[in-house]
Amino acid sequence: MLKFDTRDKKPKLWNIAILSAVMIACVLFLQRDPQHVQIKAICIVFVVYLLLCLIFLVIAYFRQLQYNPYSYNAIYYLGFSLFLLSVLITHVTLLIRVVSNSGEYDSVFSIISALVSSAQTYMLMSAPLVLFFSVALFVSNISLLRHEGRRLVNYLGIILAVLLVAGEVFLFAADYYASGSMMEVMFHDLAVNLFAALYLYFECMVIGAAFSDLIMAKHEPEKNKDYILILGCSLRKDGTPTPLLAGRIERALGFYRKQIEQTGKVPILVPSGGQGSDEMHSESDAMTEYLLAKGVPAEHILKEDQSRNTYENMLFSKNLIEERNPEAKIAFSTTNYHVFRSGLMARRVKMRAIGMGAKTKWYFWPNAAVREFVGLLTQHRLKQILVLGGMIVIYVVLTLWQYEII
Repeated sequence: MLKFDTRDKKPKLWNIAILSAVMIACVLFLQRDPQHVQIKAICIVFVVYLLLCLIFLVIAYFRQLQYNPYSYNAIYYLGFSLFLLSVLITHVTLLIRVVSNSGEYDSVFSIISALVSSAQTYMLMSAPLVLFFSVALFVSNISLLRHEGRRLVNYLGIILAVLLVAGEVFLFAADYYASGSMMEVMFHDLAVNLFAALYLYFECMVIGAAFSDLIMAKHEPEKNKDYILILGCSLRKDGTPTPLLAGRIERALGFYRKQIEQTGKVPILVPSGGQGSDEMHSESDAMTEYLLAKGVPAEHILKEDQSRNTYENMLFSKNLIEERNPEAKIAFSTTNYHVFRSGLMARRVKMRAIGMGAKTKWYFWPNAAVREFVGLLTQHRLKQILVLGGMIVIYVVLTLWQYEII
């Protein structure tokens, strides 16, 4: 079983940069003689290159989970792996056709034409799935708004659903045979192909965010913890835990009891949460009363009753724990859709803790994945600019090459 948080070094991707330089050198060498370009060899080089890149990215993804599972790098590696997989499938298909000597791809320009238009094919093929996902996302967000209120963050799913459908509609509308001068046709093809590639890239990132959320929520920490942090949330009017908070407490209690049963090691429960302006007492007090009523001894409870949000939950609890045991092994319990974001906050305060997720309503899930997707775009702006800029340059160069302008 893959163990999270067991690696001390962050994975690097210099191997892909080196591999890319080697691939470019090989392609330039194989087409040095315009009269005898090695089409099959070039296709093989591209397939091998993409396969190795995909393998390196998958390895980096698993190493990232071992180093820090609560990182946007994990989403990025997984999403880009899916994107590369689609590109690899295109190249393998092309290689099979070239090797079969069908005559359809008898020049570098025909190969390039097939490659730059491949993203369109995947967009059109995935249209039914995108439509289904968008409708589900829209419906879940309507339910979320009804239950949780009209906050801006609760509209993210609706916004993304509209953008996804609009993207598919735009491609269907724009994917027609362009007439006019060669330059007009070239600019049309470049715009449509580049749009499809960027759309496919972001689609893969959304899928990566959804899978990362799910993986983190389903993960079961090792039964070797010194402290179990319980993240607070709002209380009922009578000062007792809401069903959402009770779920978090029960999840921590279940882990607490299993660890004692399986290993004999007694973890300290840390209910974390201050008192809101409309609450009778602190969330920590309410959780402590709940734990005592469930038979947990008072000496197994360490209260943190000053925090006002998830960031402070993590920071103040970390300070309390480090006063007692700087080397403590820590887990935290929260609602399943909230595990990934809570883990991000834990790493922000430099606390290495592994989360566990309590079950909740279905309509929270899609919006949580969308929120992490938005976080990926905003937190990794430079990386996204480099990737998107690189894709634009590649498509411009390949299109100019396709039309024999360079």
